[in-house]
Amino acid sequence: MKKTIHITLITIFALLLFSCGKEKKTENKEVAATLYTIDAGKSTMQWTAYKTTDKLPVKGTFTEIEIQKSIDGSSAAGALDGMEFEIPVNSIFSNDTIRDAKLGKFFFDVMENTMSLKGVFSVEDEGKGKLALTMNGMTRDLPFDYTMSQDTILVKATMDLNNWEAQTALESLHKACYELHKGPDGVSKTWDEVGISAKILTRQK
Repeated sequence: MKKTIHITLITIFALLLFSCGKEKKTENKEVAATLYTIDAGKSTMQWTAYKTTDKLPVKGTFTEIEIQKSIDGSSAAGALDGMEFEIPVNSIFSNDTIRDAKLGKFFFDVMENTMSLKGVFSVEDEGKGKLALTMNGMTRDLPFDYTMSQDTILVKATMDLNNWEAQTALESLHKACYELHKGPDGVSKTWDEVGISAKILTRQK
């Protein structure tokens, strides 16, 4: 009887060892989340001003965009949220050196503390956001719409210069461009509305 119990215990012990040896170890493999960051070197910002009573567009861009702060996001739009930038106003480019000089001297130079434009993007609902834009010594919110094209964010906004109290600068520019801003009706007009569009590229990290 004792021999049988002894053999049984050995058998159970052997089975336990065999079972432990064959036990599969499960590994916790965490999949790294994809992060997006702003590619400042490939991003651009354009503006569209208007003249004459027919509202003829005058288009241009800024050749320099400096990213002051950006936070990696789990999506391209997430990378835009909280992004801070600065644009030197002397980087304005409209393919007309005389016009660019006038915009600098008679518009931006007339404003308070406007050697550069500064802004912070805030993404709100899907396709909507606000840009806290600093110009003429004051910061005002500029609502914008955005769409996505792969890793590219396309931003569009309409800026009312009166919100930044830029009437004096606008009058100065209008006076300097009086004849050039006349239409067929003989009326000279410089609009206080400026269209803003940006093409912001992101890349995966």
